Amino acid sequence: MIASSSTALSVNAVVFDAYGTLFDVHSVEATADRLFPSQGSALSKLWRTKQLEYSWLQSLMQSPSQRREDFAAVTAHALEFATAALGLTITAQARHRLLDAYLDLAPFPDAELALARLAPLPRLILSNGTRGMLEPLAAATGMARHLDAILSVEAAGIYKPSPRVYQLAVDHLGLHPAHVGFVSSNCWDAIGAKAFGFTSIWVNRAHAPVDRHGPAPDAVIDSLAELPALLGKT
Repeated sequence: MIASSSTALSVNAVVFDAYGTLFDVHSVEATADRLFPSQGSALSKLWRTKQLEYSWLQSLMQSPSQRREDFAAVTAHALEFATAALGLTITAQARHRLLDAYLDLAPFPDAELALARLAPLPRLILSNGTRGMLEPLAAATGMARHLDAILSVEAAGIYKPSPRVYQLAVDHLGLHPAHVGFVSSNCWDAIGAKAFGFTSIWVNRAHAPVDRHGPAPDAVIDSLAELPALLGKT
């Protein structure tokens, strides 16, 4: 059963997904549209779709002879596919500009205030991104001052939604999973967190139906602005 945003949840720490939850991955669209007029939206959407798809496939394909590449490499591969699929010719300079845009993503307008209002609860990022991608982004956007830690899947050697990734937050916090609130705008991630045992909250900005491949999140909210009240931080 999915709780409404008016049903308070009790947690002792809050862990956030980064891409698509705190930071708008489609803010790269403006750069993409300057480089490829009228193609920015299509490129951004396909790039993101392939980025996630490749992360899942790389996790499944890992073996002694097939190493998992980091998220920076996955992001670059996904960009190469997306431009090829759309019939776009990308120069080395344009490629660098688009990949650099991931280090300067726009935070969602509701993100910083929500993080601030959740104090003094510990607030962490747990992301597929590398620390080299996440730390400059959090610093440049000012979000770092509201975060107690940034955790990367690199320490687990696999991508979400592997339980090994979610275990990183438990190990860092020293809390039972049920006492950790996990917040993601990616439904598959919120479901993975719930399957692991977290108190899971899905930020459903698009008002999409819930995915059916695992246990439903504990709560669904329309924006991060609703999160503090949901967690009893008014």
